Amino acid sequence: MTQSHMAREVAEIPEAAARFMDASRDAVIAAGQSLRERDPTVIATVARGSSDHAATYLKYAIELQAGIPVASVGPSVASIYKRPLRLGGAACVGISQSGRSPDIVDLMRAAGQGGALGIAITNHADSPMADASAHCLALQAGEEKSVAATKTFVNSVLAGLALVAEWRQDDDLRAAVADLPDALAQAVSMDWSPLSSRLARASSAFVLGRGPGYAIACESALKMKETSGIHAEAYSSAEVLHGPAAIVQANFPVLALGVEDAALPHVVSTAERLAAQGADVFVTGADAAGTTRLPSVPGLHPIVAPLVAIASFYACVEGLARRRGFDPDTPPHLRKVTETV
Repeated sequence: MTQSHMAREVAEIPEAAARFMDASRDAVIAAGQSLRERDPTVIATVARGSSDHAATYLKYAIELQAGIPVASVGPSVASIYKRPLRLGGAACVGISQSGRSPDIVDLMRAAGQGGALGIAITNHADSPMADASAHCLALQAGEEKSVAATKTFVNSVLAGLALVAEWRQDDDLRAAVADLPDALAQAVSMDWSPLSSRLARASSAFVLGRGPGYAIACESALKMKETSGIHAEAYSSAEVLHGPAAIVQANFPVLALGVEDAALPHVVSTAERLAAQGADVFVTGADAAGTTRLPSVPGLHPIVAPLVAIASFYACVEGLARRRGFDPDTPPHLRKVTETV
């Protein structure tokens, strides 16, 4: 069988990550210096799709490492409603693989006009979004032919984490980010076939996470939808207990993404509760009664660990898509670049 573009691009994730670390280092340093000078009291993000999941990851990283609140701003505020934004003293981070969607560009321009320090994270340094921003962190991911974003998502999160490490002058996080290419290389080769075997016959699923892991749960659920036709929903491992757990019955598939951080006991507790309801639960990061543990790279900084897990999931879901009769490169009704107003 001919290898899919998605499979090749997942395999390229470690190389793409290393390329970003090398080629965009100076841009990260400059943007980090500007953030120190600005000393923002709030940060806004603007993104859609997988890029919005990268923004959610960045939200948790900034709030946990810097103690500064981060809020997502709806692009339609600028593109449809034409409302000005008062962002004096703030920073605004736009994340877009193409950097071309008109609504994202309009919001970044409005943020700058409203006084924000604009930082673009994009695979295209010559894009309109980059032009509308004071700084651009070019992803250096190379061409991505599959409609499903993989290496561009990983590098978007990597760019955000590198920026936080530089801004905060955090040597521990700097070291963790520098080690990511090696960790990602381990992750893409891990065997998540037990999850694939269960999802091969699934119509619905839950994906759970907490903190930065919630952003990865959102990205995983999206990939199940777009590549494999599974109606997957992402929840915080706390939020799922406030209603959604009611539909979890016998053999309902659940992926619980745990990492070695303060939230891990809570993720495990939720996983065990859903398993007791009869769900088929798969867990990373710890053993949980009644569940199947999936392998993960051990000993990582808790802020980067969820990102490494997505590389294992991408490799899994690419094979799952083909197993279910889908072409992972061309999901139905989707295009690589989605330009919305």
